Amino acid sequence: MDASVWLFLALGLALLALGGELLVRGSSALARRFGVSPLVIGLTVVAFGTSAPELVVSTLATLEGKPELAVGNVVGSNIFNVLFILGACALIRPLVVARQIVRREVPWVIATSLLLWFFGLDGRLGWAEGLLFVGGLLWFTVDSIRASRREHGLATGSAAPARPARPLVAVGLVVLGLGLLVLGARWLVDSAISIALELGVDETVVALTIVAAGTSLPEVATSIVATLRGERDIAVGNVIGSNLFNVLGIAGLTTLIAGGDLPVAPSIENFDVPVMVAVAVACLPILARKHLLARWEGAVFLAYYAAYTAYLVLDAQGHAALPSFSAVMLEFVLPLTVLTFAVLIVRARRSEPGTA
Repeated sequence: MDASVWLFLALGLALLALGGELLVRGSSALARRFGVSPLVIGLTVVAFGTSAPELVVSTLATLEGKPELAVGNVVGSNIFNVLFILGACALIRPLVVARQIVRREVPWVIATSLLLWFFGLDGRLGWAEGLLFVGGLLWFTVDSIRASRREHGLATGSAAPARPARPLVAVGLVVLGLGLLVLGARWLVDSAISIALELGVDETVVALTIVAAGTSLPEVATSIVATLRGERDIAVGNVIGSNLFNVLGIAGLTTLIAGGDLPVAPSIENFDVPVMVAVAVACLPILARKHLLARWEGAVFLAYYAAYTAYLVLDAQGHAALPSFSAVMLEFVLPLTVLTFAVLIVRARRSEPGTA
């Protein structure tokens, strides 16, 4: 095997780490400079920037006559973002979730996921859906910034606090960090594909695992770096904001690029989109319980992503173990998990001050 493949793999990992560090530093500085919370910066600047690979992949696929890949990219990335990224971050350090996330952003994610499911029932997304999604993204962004500035006492007529100098440095760090993240993700994915194929791994498995997760590597690097640096608002905001941008921005824009005729594959509409909706809905009671994602809950998220990936691989290969695997997940693992979370939520509610 060519040694350069391993070199680019290592360089890709290094660029992801460095890019994530620069992006978090620059984003934190921007939050202080413009008087908005790190959470809003994570929901907008960081989230939209780290979703650049998904946007590029979906746009190129549409322009190259493969528009059906765009929706699959959006749905797969959203599932990966919640189960893998939030799970990994919580495993590193329990994530304290801002109340705003539970009150505003998670309901936004649930609503947009349901809309994508509903709009795709006829097998395609049209002009109206695309325009609605793009308009929703603009509304969400403006509303989030206004809400943050009101909470920080920066509404019209109020005095602005002292601002740190050299805002261009912060912007430069953000731009450089995003560039390194995109380049590092590209090198890492290309190298990993080459290594996997050289080792005889099936191309379908490679596409469903390495490539699917590859466009979300900037989100992985940024959220993990933010978690390690204690910027957990940026870590969580990055994931939630990326999921919103994926549906409203990427699905909306690619629908318009496709001329108001973006196909939604039946397999995605019937399985992957419902999984995406279920993951989004599950976040609300879990995060609302104590506004905390504990380590063990992060481990559960990671385990479910592994199970989801295993199902995709078995299904793609038509493996004989698929019926047994599905039966175990549906009849035992999933109900047990739901019951466990339900009991914990009830206990948490009863232990809150003022509850009977």
